[in-house]
Amino acid sequence: MSANTVPLIGVSACRQQVGKNSSHTVGDKYVEAAGYAGLPLILPARDGGSDSQALLAPLNGILFSGSPSNVEPHHYNGAPSAAGTRHDLARDRLTLPLLQAAIAAGVPVLCICRGFQELNVALGGSLHQRVHEVPGYRDHREAQEAALEVQYSPSHPVRVSPGGMFERIGLPAQFEVNSLHSQGIDRLAPGLRVEACAPDGLIEAVSMPDAPGFVLGVQWHPEWRFAENPVSLRLFQAFREACIAHAAREGARQNGF
Repeated sequence: MSANTVPLIGVSACRQQVGKNSSHTVGDKYVEAAGYAGLPLILPARDGGSDSQALLAPLNGILFSGSPSNVEPHHYNGAPSAAGTRHDLARDRLTLPLLQAAIAAGVPVLCICRGFQELNVALGGSLHQRVHEVPGYRDHREAQEAALEVQYSPSHPVRVSPGGMFERIGLPAQFEVNSLHSQGIDRLAPGLRVEACAPDGLIEAVSMPDAPGFVLGVQWHPEWRFAENPVSLRLFQAFREACIAHAAREGARQNGF
């Protein structure tokens, strides 16, 4: 990679109806946060899916974004969703195989909220569909009527598991996070390592120590004003460093080094 080369960062999109039009959408906060790591490229959720290998070829990292929708439960042998639950089958067709392919190829991935849940499902784990109804867990949802600044404000602490990625990149042993989700990890997928948990024991962050590249998933939303939060900024710095390193390796490989 030359000094002027900027890593290309894929950002997963949702498929939603906007007015009369079926549209590919992703929140600006994810695009801007991905832009800290490189040049963001929105990945569309097409009806027929996409060729994961073709999508991966130019990318040096992927940010799997959050979404108002939930992973369709048949992907983890879950019970049918409660009435009114939002799904996005086109997004499932994009993200689940793309996650598997990216991890196998060593392309850095950062997975947020729905992306965090997709990571667990893609690797063989399962989800609690309504965490607030599971005995022993608190209600992790945001107040729907609250302003964005309130919804994304700190909600509870997480405690970091010693000896993992969080410790290596210099995060404190405990820090506060926001909380805007109704689903969460039930059975942890093989190969994933718990990086942090909420006080009620719900898994809030995971890594994949034996993966060939950078793999990190978080249940909260570090992309929200990430530059103003030291923990969030460090997470995106670590992702950025991994993407730059991947771009350098690919550049060297293509040049025969």
